[in-house]
Amino acid sequence: MATDFNAFSLFQMKPSFNVDLSALEAAYQKAIVMVHPDRFASRPAAERRVAEQWSARINEAYATLKDPLKRAIYLCESRGASIDAETNTAMPADFLMLQIGWREKLEFSRADAAAIESLASEVMSQYRTSVRLIETAIDEQNDMTAAVAQVRRLMFIDKFRLEIERVAAN
Repeated sequence: MATDFNAFSLFQMKPSFNVDLSALEAAYQKAIVMVHPDRFASRPAAERRVAEQWSARINEAYATLKDPLKRAIYLCESRGASIDAETNTAMPADFLMLQIGWREKLEFSRADAAAIESLASEVMSQYRTSVRLIETAIDEQNDMTAAVAQVRRLMFIDKFRLEIERVAAN
């Protein structure tokens, strides 16, 4: 999202990692109704385009705040802490070893549904731990260095979680 646009203020919410998802949903519904195409059907083309642009912004802001990883990235970057995911690939050795172990487990358990389920559970546990650590770093400690480190960890975990889901579905 553009840095000059504040997703939280759009929904009249306090910038925080801990978001009340039902309040976010309600704020989203209220905002999106205001720019619904039916309200602008008889309006001039310029007004319809502006409504479409606002609709896109509202949808983007909602998608950002609804997803813990996107929300964490947004909060870090809006506070001047770049994730640098493309250029900074360094990770702690223990996490690298964990990744290698997970990859090996996934490779050797592709035909074993119970083993895949066990791995998925282990990965989700790590996911939840990272989310809690991000919340603590951002909301309680205002420690963007720790938040960025956990966000980068969560990025891998989330990607690997989706890979497990694809393997399980096949």
